Amino acid sequence: QVQLVESGGGLVQPGGSLRVSCAAAGGTASGYGMGWFRQAPGKEREFVAVIGPRGANTDYKESVNGRFAISRDNAQNTVTLQMNSLKPDDTAVYYCAARIKYWRGRYSSWMADSADWGQGTQVTVSS
Repeated sequence: QVQLVESGGGLVQPGGSLRVSCAAAGGTASGYGMGWFRQAPGKEREFVAVIGPRGANTDYKESVNGRFAISRDNAQNTVTLQMNSLKPDDTAVYYCAARIKYWRGRYSSWMADSADWGQGTQVTVSS
């Protein structure tokens, strides 16, 4: 099992930017995709972005495509989500996930069935 620790959440005004990062330790994160998910109050957790093992392939939730960018550093065992042009609807707890069975193409929910999860970091977009 991979231990994941998120950081970088906080409060930002609409239109602002924020970067959240996730450090992985233990287990085997390499060879699998890593991703970000989010859960807003009263809603189910939803997919945001995923990146393949080598960082060459990505997929995004439609509403964040073009505003968010996911990247990973396999040497440092980290995955980062750069969030730009943030909207109040982006407010949620953001969770990092590892060992996602994603390599290319479009993400599907079954790919995270065996994923490991971090504890989450709060992102609040408000004026």
